[in-house]
Amino acid sequence: MSIGLTDVGRKRNHNEDSFLLDTDLQLFVVADGMGGHAGGGTASTLAVQTIDREIRKLWELSDSPFRVQTSLQDSPLPQHLRAAVERSCVEIFKAAQSDPRLNGMGTTVIALLLHEEHALFAHVGDSRAYLVRDGFIQQISEDHSLVNEQVKAGMITPEEAKRSNYRNIITRSVGFEEEVQVDVMGLLSEPDDVFILCSDGLANAVEDEEMKRIVLNTAPFEEIPQKLIALANERGGDDNITVVIVQRIS
Repeated sequence: MSIGLTDVGRKRNHNEDSFLLDTDLQLFVVADGMGGHAGGGTASTLAVQTIDREIRKLWELSDSPFRVQTSLQDSPLPQHLRAAVERSCVEIFKAAQSDPRLNGMGTTVIALLLHEEHALFAHVGDSRAYLVRDGFIQQISEDHSLVNEQVKAGMITPEEAKRSNYRNIITRSVGFEEEVQVDVMGLLSEPDDVFILCSDGLANAVEDEEMKRIVLNTAPFEEIPQKLIALANERGGDDNITVVIVQRIS
């Protein structure tokens, strides 16, 4: 099961986020664009479209790795997911070079690909992936952000990072330059796992434990994104808010 929702928030006059639910491929993406009214939305849209296109091309091959059973360690799919995000980076950069109105645009990307019991992630920026399992929530991705670098260096505390004026500054983005370093991760999924993909408009406003409670206590499943977005807006809605919820049934 999967459901996604995006909202402009209460402080912005346009939405630069995009998301993808491709249930055929079991591919899910959230992208948070930056670069102005035209640029940010264009970058995030190009990212989700390119990643979807590249993974679909792989899926349609007669010798597709989707048709081969392997261990998580030996699976070639994480590298293909990485390559799809890298391809989106090239496409966004080329589009920006060809149109002065799009100069400097870029986007975050958090992508989830489910295949058999494998959950595979590709990540750039500060959009996040969480796993809710057995009553616990865990952040899977690590923010590529200035405040996260400061926390890791011991310069500020995690609590100070949440209030920092620099919390929206990211250290990596897709498309701002022609190449980008993409983090890829994988884990063995279990039945009833719930994955949350979200832009920082949610993550900066709603605590992890609050996300978990809403996921575990909301029925029907389809209402989870709406409740998460409503809470972020109650907290001010300072940014666009995008949420994708995916539950593995079997």
